[in-house]
Amino acid sequence: MLHILIDMPIHQPTLDQLRTLPDIHIQTVPYREHAAPLPAELLADPQILFCMWPPTNFTDCKALKWVQISSVGYSQLTNIGLNERHIRATNAQGVFDVPIAEWNMAMIFMLARDMRGMFHNQDNGIWDRSARFQTELRGLTIGLWGYGGIARETARLAKHMGLKVHVLVRSPIKARHNSFCVAGTGDIEGVLPDKVFYTGEETAFLSRLDMLVLAMPLTAQTRSIVRESHLRALPPTAFVLNPARGPLIDEAVLLKALREKWIAGAALDTHYYYPMPPDHPLWQMPNVIMTPHISGSSLSPHYVSRTWQIFAENLMRFRTGQPLLNELSPAQLAGG
Repeated sequence: MLHILIDMPIHQPTLDQLRTLPDIHIQTVPYREHAAPLPAELLADPQILFCMWPPTNFTDCKALKWVQISSVGYSQLTNIGLNERHIRATNAQGVFDVPIAEWNMAMIFMLARDMRGMFHNQDNGIWDRSARFQTELRGLTIGLWGYGGIARETARLAKHMGLKVHVLVRSPIKARHNSFCVAGTGDIEGVLPDKVFYTGEETAFLSRLDMLVLAMPLTAQTRSIVRESHLRALPPTAFVLNPARGPLIDEAVLLKALREKWIAGAALDTHYYYPMPPDHPLWQMPNVIMTPHISGSSLSPHYVSRTWQIFAENLMRFRTGQPLLNELSPAQLAGG
């Protein structure tokens, strides 16, 4: 008998389906939006945990073999003893690929045509038909720093709109058959980029871009990975999009680049403070579009159903000994 503990918003159709499986015992608890303890007696038996936050008394999970989290980021799983206890872990990679890729394309369009400037003109009754409002996207070059699921769906959309796609990665691009992907989206085989650059080739990658999109997780290795030299390597007409994590770029460096016009502007959905203080200079910069971390979030219309879809598929794979979707490596679980 497999004992499963679920600490998630309920998707009733999937839960009902899972409860028809033989040799499965499922217990649910009211969803907790923040890490908190659970009764030790509740944690003693489950071999599987489906949650956003592992309980703060995680050591009471005596029988645990696998934990599925409902977020793409997995910092809540690092350095809590999973490797030492040989507990497998999977995340929700892919659940936000579609909305974040669509945010990327919306921001590319808005930056290229200076929609912020047009909205300002509308608010102030200004009739201005300047050339900067009439740019075409076709033929521009978008650079994706990282090539995970969000980047792959962004590449697919960009290619359909006639953009060239360049990618910067640490190692050769591989197919992703054991990662969750919404049907009909993404680049499972990894064949869409027009040109691939590797770590050490940052200057060559950046120097020919119209748009740079950051598409990597925040780890100890990637914090402030975008340095002053990188932003200076971009053409002064290039824009930076950050739907990943704010601290991938040092805050002071980004502010300097925008003020001194090393780059043309930025679209930022992830930030340095939550919430961003109302007096932060980024709010008032005319070459910046700011959104409050909504490109992909738990309020997205398909978030709950897709996270349960990942869990249900992984449960079937776990029961039959198949590779799990989105399984995190020991190095990732160690914070690497």
